[in-house]
Amino acid sequence: MFIFFGGLFFLLFGRLLSIQITGQAEGRQMAAMAEARYAKEAVLRADRGKIVDRDGELIASDTLSYRLIAILSEKATEKGAKEPRHVVDFEKAADLLSRYIPMEKEEMIRIQQSALERKPDTYQIEFGKAGRDISYETMEAIKKAAKEEGVTGIQFIEDKKRFYPNGDFASYLIGFAMREEDENGNVKTVGKMGLEKTYNEELTGTNGKVDYKTDRWGFVLPKTEKNIVAAKDGLTIQLTIDKAIQNFVEDAMNVVNEKYSPKKMLVIVANPKTGEIYAMSQRPSFHPGTREGLTENWLNDAVENTIEPGSTMKMFTLAAAIEEGKWDPLAEYQSGQYTIYDRVIRDVNKTGWGRISFLEGFQLSSNVSMAYLLERMGDRTFIEYLKGFGFGERVGIDLPHEAPGIILDVNPSERLTTSYGQGSTVTPVQMIQAATAIANDGKMMKPYVIDKIIDPNTDEVIEDHQPEERKSPISAETAKEVRKILESTVTSERGTGRKFALSGYSVGGKTGTAEIPKPSGGGYLSGDGNYLYSFLGMAPIEDPQLLTYVIVQQPKLKLGQYGSDPVAELYTSIMESSLKYLNIAPENAGEVTTVTLPDFTGKDSGEAMSELMEMGYDPVLIGEGGNIDHQYPQKGIKLNKGAVVFLETKGDTVLPNFSGWSKKMAISFKMLSGLDIRLNGDGFVTEQSLSAGTIVNPSEPIVLQLQVPSERYKVMEEDENEEEEEAIIGG
Repeated sequence: MFIFFGGLFFLLFGRLLSIQITGQAEGRQMAAMAEARYAKEAVLRADRGKIVDRDGELIASDTLSYRLIAILSEKATEKGAKEPRHVVDFEKAADLLSRYIPMEKEEMIRIQQSALERKPDTYQIEFGKAGRDISYETMEAIKKAAKEEGVTGIQFIEDKKRFYPNGDFASYLIGFAMREEDENGNVKTVGKMGLEKTYNEELTGTNGKVDYKTDRWGFVLPKTEKNIVAAKDGLTIQLTIDKAIQNFVEDAMNVVNEKYSPKKMLVIVANPKTGEIYAMSQRPSFHPGTREGLTENWLNDAVENTIEPGSTMKMFTLAAAIEEGKWDPLAEYQSGQYTIYDRVIRDVNKTGWGRISFLEGFQLSSNVSMAYLLERMGDRTFIEYLKGFGFGERVGIDLPHEAPGIILDVNPSERLTTSYGQGSTVTPVQMIQAATAIANDGKMMKPYVIDKIIDPNTDEVIEDHQPEERKSPISAETAKEVRKILESTVTSERGTGRKFALSGYSVGGKTGTAEIPKPSGGGYLSGDGNYLYSFLGMAPIEDPQLLTYVIVQQPKLKLGQYGSDPVAELYTSIMESSLKYLNIAPENAGEVTTVTLPDFTGKDSGEAMSELMEMGYDPVLIGEGGNIDHQYPQKGIKLNKGAVVFLETKGDTVLPNFSGWSKKMAISFKMLSGLDIRLNGDGFVTEQSLSAGTIVNPSEPIVLQLQVPSERYKVMEEDENEEEEEAIIGG
């Protein structure tokens, strides 16, 4: 016995010594086996990048959601547990869940039975798309119902979903992203359309992880080191889109859509000075979060589809004739019809208006006047001007799948029909680019929608897009003369644009009524309303700040209604609201005196405020006073008298009276003061949650209620005193 147990002892001792020296047992590394058993890894999920407007207001972001799981395996319930952790009665559970998620009870039972047939010891199942993106409220409701009805085994896992807080908002521009499961069962958010798809790589973040060790029961070992690799959120895409102006567009389109039920609509609002797109929308449209309303059309019509523009093209024919010195507004021609080879070109009323001047012809939108203009300047010269305006080639906007359009240039009749917008095709964004040359004194600007791309992990600006001037075919003098003529189409008694006049603002532009090619080819549609109606306009016409293109296709018109009616309703509503929102003073407000703002940084705040008040400004102090660290607007900016000037100093801030402030002013105050100011609505401030004169803690929220300009200005007309109190920032 002694020899037996002694031999056994030396055998075990030798075995332990061998393992200690080699670190192996049965050819396997013991350290690796221990690491595999006890080392754990937790995923730190990255957020998909945000899409925000020009002021940083949210358009799309990730938000918390939940994924539904049903535990099937009895192994999930430990012996002696008071309550089962698995589903005891699946039919009862399916009946409950079908009341809260979009899946029938029978389909849930089929999923359960199919899973058990494939693998009898299946631990858990999910319910596909219906069981994902569950809100917190729905999760709580399911938990409460399960507890009341005795349903067990229902669990939730925290997840992320794409959130679009503005609903149906520039949906064909923004697009949408949705959760997808790859072959390994990993679920991630993928952009499927619009900017979400184009910038999917930039928006997609990189998950992080935490490495740690646990005991056999899964509890983290004390004093164990955690190796953390932080998640990197996706990049932030900041657009040139202005949320307020985009909302004006969406609201106006909803009203017109309800009233006229057109087949299609499109609106683009741009800054002609820079090429920035402030708003872009179309109908039909859809909700990016639910995809409700999404049809077979996945194209952004502003960029990816082409149209025959109709008479809006005449403004560029006019510009070419003026630049060539071939425009004589008082010269006369015989309207009605014009024959080129065997083709007869007619005016819209077939018979014309007799012998009229070229200026009257333009105001009446005469096709024949364009034919005689081409005779004067040469049709090939005209085509070169169109190419100079950028037609026939892509603008190069930062959006995918841009169409180039086609300028027909095979024979004289094609060049003639192109002069009044028939035959040749363009994209709406090409029309915007070309019109910037007229609105911007001959400087043609490239349209763009991406302002900046920012890394939220470091606040580094990865891309910073700046206005880009294109070579223009016309001079400043020509542009100014074209604008005067465009204004006459609105102000003249015979002008086709009379409906597009704005209250308090001068406007110029050109109407268009384009024929629509038959889907089957071979000719154009005919009949009342079977046209593409449009208006390309700018205001104020002396120095345009906004350029808007409106298209309405095949509206349903009642007796006495015209195709220009829905176009005019869209244009006037959007432009009046937008111009007021941008603090562009109406012409009837009287002559406005502007003064160049001096540099007050480093000066005493008391002296600076006194000086500003003497100059006619309204200074607002941020901080306790003393030396001024920053001012807004900065030195050198020309401001209207009565404009607000922010002076930032150190210390606590006393709240001003925000009443009448524009949204941009409120955002500027928020950024300079660092206060937690929350804006509710668009337009101008009407209410504030804390009274003026209150000293607030930086972490204490202040809610400002805003009202849209149309509502605000209706009140202001009734109360002249309120109009006098409004502060306007110019420049």
